[in-house]
Formats: sequence, structure tokens, C-alpha cells
Amino acid sequence: MTGTDVSTQQGFTAEERAAMKDHARDLKKAAARRGSKAEKAAQEEQDVLAKIAEMRDSDRIMAERVHAVVTATAPVLAPKLWYGMPAYALDGKIVCFFQCAEKFKARYATLGFSDLAKLDDGPMWAAGFALTEVTPEVEERIAALVERAVR
Repeated sequence: MTGTDVSTQQGFTAEERAAMKDHARDLKKAAARRGSKAEKAAQEEQDVLAKIAEMRDSDRIMAERVHAVVTATAPVLAPKLWYGMPAYALDGKIVCFFQCAEKFKARYATLGFSDLAKLDDGPMWAAGFALTEVTPEVEERIAALVERAVR
């Protein structure tokens, strides 16, 4: 197998399969919810906060700061779980998300943006950002990206 990653030959990793199961569980939970739109939104935010609380310290601290910045900068975005991770949606469609490092045994957490985010900058632009710490400067960059994403 020259030039071929062995893991792609064997299918999804255990972490990827777990994320897909989380996503299926999230969808079932959302579909089973009853109540007003506001009640459902409040419950989805509680689900996000509960998921953040379960994270190990470094991921949890960053996820809490990302959540605070996103919800303050773009209250139009609704917090919800997406593949078992905190995400923020506009009209039910994910615009940005936080992926903790621990979930995929990665070196860093990720702040990602979907193709719905209006971050276009010529023929090529970043849609994912590595996070090792959320400093005041990083918070400013996140806020600017989120603001731009929902314009």
C-alpha cells in the first residue's frame, strides 16, 4: 500500500464511530422533545452546557469560553449538540462548532465553521482553527470570526 493510510483501509476509527453514535443520539433526543420552540432551545443549550461540563479540564475551560463568546457575539445562533460536541446553529443548520482534543485524541481542540459560515476570502480561506488556549486575544478573534460568519 504505497501512499495509502492504513486506517482508511479499515474503515472508521473507534472515535469516529463514537461520534456518529453521539450524533444519532442527539437527533433522536431532539426529535423526542416536546414543548414550545423556546423550551426546546433552552433544553438544547442545557445539553451543550452538560456536555461541556463532562470534558476534561483544558477542553472544558476552552469550550466554556468559546460558548460564552459565541452566544454573546451572535445570539441568533442556537447552541445544540452536533456529533456529541457543542455547536451553534442558524435556522437549525450548524454554522460553527467546538471539537475537544480528547474526543479524537488530538493534540489540540478545534473551532470549526461549516460552509454556511460567511468567511469567504477569495478562492481559499480557513474553516477550522486549532485551539490550545483561549486568551483574551483569541476571544477577540473568535468573536470577529463568529460575527463575520453570521453576516
